Amino acid sequence: MEEVYFKEDYLTLYYNRQNKTARAVWNGFLSGETLRHAIEQCNQLLDEEKPTNWLADNRKMKAIRQKDQVWIQANMIPKIVASSLRKMATLVSEDIFNRMAIENLFVKANDLIKFDHQYFKNEKAATQWLEEKHSIPS
Repeated sequence: MEEVYFKEDYLTLYYNRQNKTARAVWNGFLSGETLRHAIEQCNQLLDEEKPTNWLADNRKMKAIRQKDQVWIQANMIPKIVASSLRKMATLVSEDIFNRMAIENLFVKANDLIKFDHQYFKNEKAATQWLEEKHSIPS
């Protein structure tokens, strides 16, 4: 069963202990301290609960400023790389500038990321993909 881990207007974090899945539902334009606080909540969930799956619902998230992208790259990317994550599904934003920012962050971190990541437009498809067994390379 999914429980609310953190809730503000700009981010609601859910966690399902049964299937070790976190879901982050982003909303609106975040920058500066608000964005940093939201990322810190995500990092705290990673530390405390050790999820294996993450669903980033960015559909209602707006553009991310360049300086905030730099901060995310320095403060969140290393955290998710070292985390328990095995799969991450991203529901793409309706905002073209957010899509470009998120894709740019993943491109820059591509060599570091050791978990499967895919983009989706449909929440059901993203959830189904996360629920599939993770294939371990032989």
